[in-house]
Amino acid sequence: MRNPWADGPEYITQCPIQPGGSYTYSFTIEDQEGTLWWHAHSRWLRATVYGALIIRPPLSSPHYPFPVIPKREITLLLGEWWDRNPMDVLNVAQFTGAAPNISDAFTINGQPGDLYRCSSQETLRFLVGSGEIVLLRVINSALNQELFFAVANHKLTVVAADASYTKPFSTNVIMLGPGQTTDVLLTADQPPAHYYMAAHAYNSANAAFDNTTTTAILKYKDASCVTLQGKSLARAIPAQLPGFNDTATAAAFTAQMKSPSKVEVPLEIDENLFFTVGLGLFNCTTPNTQRCQGPNGTRFTASINNVSFVFPKQNSIMQAYYQGTPAGVFTTDFPPTPPVTFDYTGNVSRGLWQPTRGTKAYKLKFNSKVQIILQDTSIVTTENHPMHLHGYEFYVVGTGVGNFNANTDTASFNLIDPPRRNTIGTPPGGWVAIRFVANNPGAWLMHCHIDSHIFWGLAMVFLVENGEGHLQSVQSPPLDLPQC
Repeated sequence: MRNPWADGPEYITQCPIQPGGSYTYSFTIEDQEGTLWWHAHSRWLRATVYGALIIRPPLSSPHYPFPVIPKREITLLLGEWWDRNPMDVLNVAQFTGAAPNISDAFTINGQPGDLYRCSSQETLRFLVGSGEIVLLRVINSALNQELFFAVANHKLTVVAADASYTKPFSTNVIMLGPGQTTDVLLTADQPPAHYYMAAHAYNSANAAFDNTTTTAILKYKDASCVTLQGKSLARAIPAQLPGFNDTATAAAFTAQMKSPSKVEVPLEIDENLFFTVGLGLFNCTTPNTQRCQGPNGTRFTASINNVSFVFPKQNSIMQAYYQGTPAGVFTTDFPPTPPVTFDYTGNVSRGLWQPTRGTKAYKLKFNSKVQIILQDTSIVTTENHPMHLHGYEFYVVGTGVGNFNANTDTASFNLIDPPRRNTIGTPPGGWVAIRFVANNPGAWLMHCHIDSHIFWGLAMVFLVENGEGHLQSVQSPPLDLPQC
């Protein structure tokens, strides 16, 4: 809160930490507990630079609000692996304008698991006792892929997401977009054996994807294990995962998320924003050249409200804003609605496929009550875009398929117990509605957490103005803030 200097995205709240340099992120945790994570926010460095950030309940009330108390906790970071340097993969895509190469594997805590060549000796095994209740903290740290996750023959009870508790519900599988976290309770109530914990892609777009499966093993302490020359021969029971394109399962899972009880959702809206989110194509003067390897000799791009975001190069937006020197860094004319109204999820005219480039922010008054409709488009392909808002948690009050209709869809909003998230997917060919109070001043990036979409421009910035007095104003920048 009030400390965007500890947020991290390059050229938004700071300039990058230079090679050999250092910067200490110092911040106060306020009114949060649960599973979060930290990661690099500079180009594709987060492919390998990430970890869990777990905030436990305060000592004054050390109990989780779960129906049963877990015996132990296991943190699972789902990652994505390339056999090449991920920065080289990104550089090639930026040069050619084509989609970046898909990953070669997924990982659980850095290990691919039994189903890949040469990796089974290092497959992770987690020991549990029969009857134990385990809290699994599952984090999708993958760069570009939403993931299904399941444990063979075990039910999962969802109890939290994005460091906010949920009304518990039982499921066989969970779906997480990049950046999302989900806490589940698992009861070791099956016959003693080895059970696969597994994750593979949920692919909602008409695009190439990594169709491999990463595994770890849930091993019961009293499970029999035959060995030959010290090597285990026990076969794990396979996990049942949905089909790669099973949008119905993904949507049904997300729809079950609710807050544990009634919450204070903003009712009177000050800023009613409508954002189209999706891909696009830049036409090339000379198609099919080395730099135009996208569809039909174009270059891939992405945008919000037809603005493809360009990251500054000389100064960060927050520093320029704080110093009162925005000229040449950013403008504050980000459109609150699309410049052209069209059938967003229908057959979109090719004349609307090319956005404009810009480094545009949208200003919000302190404490203004904000509603954003995030509308997916069918430009290039419909897709579930996991949209992340820095500096805030928001309530997900509604979702639907097709084009949002304010006259009819608003009536179905959940204003009683909607879930609180920091990242939410736009249903493929649909919309999602979020609400929050702009009570955290600073420059806050909103972007798709599929990183290939960030560098294509699927991002924008909110500038939340200071309120009155010290407690409603941005803190002074720290002395060791990286220099531009």
